[in-house]
Amino acid sequence: HEHVWAGPPEDSAMENIVTEKKAEESHRQDSADLLVFILLLTLTILTIWLFKHRRFRFLHETGLAMIYGLLVGVVLRYAIHVPSDMNNITLSCNVNASPATLLVNVSGKFYEYTLKGEISGSEVNDIQDNEMLRKVTFDPEVFFNILLPPIIFHAGYSLKRRHFFRNLGSILAYAFVGTVVSCFIIGLLMYGCVMLMKQIGHLGGDFFFTDCLFFGSIVSATDPVTVLAIFNELQVDADLYALLFGESVLNDAVAVVLSSSIIAYQPEGDNTHTFEAMAMLKSFGIFLGVFSGSFALGVATGLFSLTPFHVTKFTKLRDFPLLETALFFLMSWSTFLLAEACGFTGVVAVLFCGMTQAHYTFNNLSPESQERTKQLFELLNFLAENFIFSYMGLTLFTFKNHVFNPIFIVGAFLAVFLGRAANIYPLSFLLNLGRKHKISPNFQHMMMFAGLRGAMTFALSIRDTATYARQMMFSTTLLVVFFTVWICGGGTTQMLSCQKIRVGVDTDQENFVSVFGLSTKQESAWFFRIWYNFDHNYLKPLLTHSGPPLTATFPACCGPLARCLTSPQAYENEEQLKDSDSDLILNDSDITLTYGDITVSTDATGAHTSGMPVGRVAVNSDEALDRELAFGDHELVIRGTRLVLPMDDSEPPLPLDSRRHRHKNETMS
Repeated sequence: HEHVWAGPPEDSAMENIVTEKKAEESHRQDSADLLVFILLLTLTILTIWLFKHRRFRFLHETGLAMIYGLLVGVVLRYAIHVPSDMNNITLSCNVNASPATLLVNVSGKFYEYTLKGEISGSEVNDIQDNEMLRKVTFDPEVFFNILLPPIIFHAGYSLKRRHFFRNLGSILAYAFVGTVVSCFIIGLLMYGCVMLMKQIGHLGGDFFFTDCLFFGSIVSATDPVTVLAIFNELQVDADLYALLFGESVLNDAVAVVLSSSIIAYQPEGDNTHTFEAMAMLKSFGIFLGVFSGSFALGVATGLFSLTPFHVTKFTKLRDFPLLETALFFLMSWSTFLLAEACGFTGVVAVLFCGMTQAHYTFNNLSPESQERTKQLFELLNFLAENFIFSYMGLTLFTFKNHVFNPIFIVGAFLAVFLGRAANIYPLSFLLNLGRKHKISPNFQHMMMFAGLRGAMTFALSIRDTATYARQMMFSTTLLVVFFTVWICGGGTTQMLSCQKIRVGVDTDQENFVSVFGLSTKQESAWFFRIWYNFDHNYLKPLLTHSGPPLTATFPACCGPLARCLTSPQAYENEEQLKDSDSDLILNDSDITLTYGDITVSTDATGAHTSGMPVGRVAVNSDEALDRELAFGDHELVIRGTRLVLPMDDSEPPLPLDSRRHRHKNETMS
């Protein structure tokens, strides 16, 4: 509380001492609450180390974090009680609303009080325990503004380009069409469940169809972090990994915009929950507008962040890696806050900002900053994700307004299962009609099984728990997340064995073989191949220090403009690479493959000539795209467009992987 008017000096001095003591006690309590979460994370990390050491895969770190959170929640709820403070006095006051700020006149002294929330009549006597539990309950905005941005940005920044773009069409179908279908299937089934509850008298408040659709949108956001971690450890088929990862990254963004569009549904008239075609079209327009606006803002800020890193000729920012990394971090985080402040969705904006910066800005960073930014966001993602899952377990016991309804819970589990099935199987059938590499039935079953719910579902559900319907959704969402993470996540290894999905796939070897044309051409989205040619020849040289100089790709008449726009470092990189023993130069129309004194070149028609009789090597722009994306995943691309493979036997011995690559290169030659 805050004094507005003071009494006699003696009373004021005594009151100041009491206030300071209370502030000190509150500070100690806050420190103890934060210490609880730090200890939770520490215990989780130590147990993860034990599991990795013993090669246990039946429980992921997120599941562990939830278990530890549950245990701490039980202790806080039932084992710790704060002594009652006899100074608390409850007086009745008849007002029509709950003011956010209240001024109280106590014997001529005015005090200011702020609203903390509603409590039930039965809990008035336990106000001290409520205060302690409220201390460990975070503001939902903390999740959206602090914990979610690094998780979403890391997903875009660490994207595996090759397999993602090779399956781009399928990923977009699952993420957009599949999420919308899942939302409406779950919403319709839950509305039927609510009607049943109303008929038998098990509904304790209002629950409208828009509430059911909102529930469908938030539980359609998948987060298979457990499954993907096991896939990565076991080296599961890269295309299956790309389909699951790509869908989860994009459908989080779709679910956020979809839920906000459903909230914006406002029919005309007194009843705001009836169906109206115009209101539905307006919500659909809001969905498209918010998503496209967030996408444009994310890409624009990602490109804008290039400015201080691109003009190194003037700023020399690369000479100070710490400042470079700090600026990169702040500009990335500000994208999320800027989108939210402008009325767009920060999740969508920061996701595409991360993709843009990984593709362009990353090439302009110094080597030290490249390593630092990758490690920084990986660390923030790990801590934020485990913190959220720990808090989920804690919330099951510390949240004071849970509404658990058995009928609603059973209906939700059934609806989530059917909604996931309606997403995967029909879309896979339609996609296979146009795919060269079909999505096999065992892949479809695995994707169905791997539809875990996680951080995004929890963050969306806890953001608003003011009404009876939202409280029931939140309580049920917690149970859905627990079940999918523990049961589905824990059964991933057994499911892989049951579906006979290959593991131990050497992605490095696959990439090397496809790069040098020793396997069938991998399929890629046709739109992306068109975009690649434009990006490779014009955007990357213009925005980064990688790529061919614009003087080589612009028409001759634009020579002065090309020289003005080309970074001086691009010329330096080109000169350095001319002295290498072996260059793989990827241009759009004329690609040259050089091995020492042997040169094999191709023109736009695919015809090739060679300086010496060698095995025929055919290189075209489609294969060049696969090659650049393949090496891009494993950081073997040097300055974006050239791959240098040393052929001099006098060099020091290479690691095992590099020797394997060299052996295949010499065999092909």
